[in-house]
Amino acid sequence: MSTTIVPRVLPPLDPNFVPAVLFNRVFRQDVQSCGVRSVIGLERNEHEISRFEILLFPVNHPQFERNYQYVERIVKFLLWQHGGHTIYFSGPQSIAVYLLKIYAQDGERAFDHQFFGDKVYEKPFQLIICEEKDIPPATLVGKRLGGHLNGYRIGFDLGASDRKVSAVINGEPVFSEETIWEPRKNADPEYHYREIMNAIKTAGSKLERIDAIGGSSAGIIIDNRPMVASLFRGVPESEYHRVKSLFLRIREELGVPLEVINDGDVTALAGSMAIGENGVLGIALGSSEAVGYVNTDGSIMGWLNELAFAPVDYNPAAPVDEWSGDRGCGASYFSQQCVYRLAQSSGIAIPDALQDAEKLKFVQSKLEADDPAAVNIWKSMGVYLGYGIAHYADFYEIKHVLILGRCTSGRGGNLLLEGVERVFQAEFPELLQSIQLHLPDESNRRVGQAVAAASLPVLP
Repeated sequence: MSTTIVPRVLPPLDPNFVPAVLFNRVFRQDVQSCGVRSVIGLERNEHEISRFEILLFPVNHPQFERNYQYVERIVKFLLWQHGGHTIYFSGPQSIAVYLLKIYAQDGERAFDHQFFGDKVYEKPFQLIICEEKDIPPATLVGKRLGGHLNGYRIGFDLGASDRKVSAVINGEPVFSEETIWEPRKNADPEYHYREIMNAIKTAGSKLERIDAIGGSSAGIIIDNRPMVASLFRGVPESEYHRVKSLFLRIREELGVPLEVINDGDVTALAGSMAIGENGVLGIALGSSEAVGYVNTDGSIMGWLNELAFAPVDYNPAAPVDEWSGDRGCGASYFSQQCVYRLAQSSGIAIPDALQDAEKLKFVQSKLEADDPAAVNIWKSMGVYLGYGIAHYADFYEIKHVLILGRCTSGRGGNLLLEGVERVFQAEFPELLQSIQLHLPDESNRRVGQAVAAASLPVLP
């Protein structure tokens, strides 16, 4: 069915792109007059429950088979948006059995099974088939986070190809530094400890004292513990417990308040602080895709927002994510991984000897020189982003979208915005009125997350 979806705007370098948002909207339109309700529940930390209601074609309907792909992709998206160690499903028995099979320990989504069970929540992952009345009610709890600007603070942002650190006095950055590193290639937890401490000490040397430290890091951070992070993928499982205690160790040694959260949430926080409004979805296009959300009440919802692994392209031949093994996920479309992938299609040969950050700069130099092949890379990413934001708007209440990350540097940022606006005009004119796009200036773009991170801790 997905191959019948034809977008009005095609990425120049990807004519087979099938936007998830279009597939889902066509499905919902077709099922509207005959659909039966199904409910998906997700349980995560401290019995927090999210619920999502959908309509499906009833049993014996000639189009019942369309339910399978639709439900599976929705469940996949919700898992990576909200998180959860337990899925509740109320719906047709055959769909439930299908979900049980693919989310089994040895099923097609075995990665998700292990990821959300053993790694993130440290408890068995399970899918429970039940009646709607047996699904616990939603218990969403948001919390205020960040925006504390008083005192002498340090903020850092840890990416897979570079790390940033800022010294901040009463909300004003007085020093910022960006350093290339390759944490994913280092197996020793002490390497990560030394590198982060070096960054903190460098920024601390610019302050007369250190009152608090805030950080953002790629990965899933729960109570200052990196439960899973591609940043530390080189660390063997037997040593990973030292990574989980890494930030707690730094806080204890320095003796000041320290808070570290996911880099996507800091992106959203940076946007909310910068524009002075809420309902902000932050998207950082860096070594991977980092997403965060500040709701319309100004709260962080406690969701994972790991949309790097949520599907945005339903093309059956979409690129495979190297980590999760799934196709068409955000990391392959909204990051420097996308730049490298499209560079091959455009005919740009990137020297293998370059580090990841240098590879991006190599392609960006061609973009700044107006190389048509490089321009088509960012035009394609802009189209991806337009359909991606529209897809996200079906799951988040969004008033503002803040776009950050290394892929937005130079001409790239404006080309991305032009692509989004072109898609909105052609497919989603209502979003032109309801969503404002924000692209920070160059200085804020590079260190904005580190400065926002500095505002996380509350001083005693």
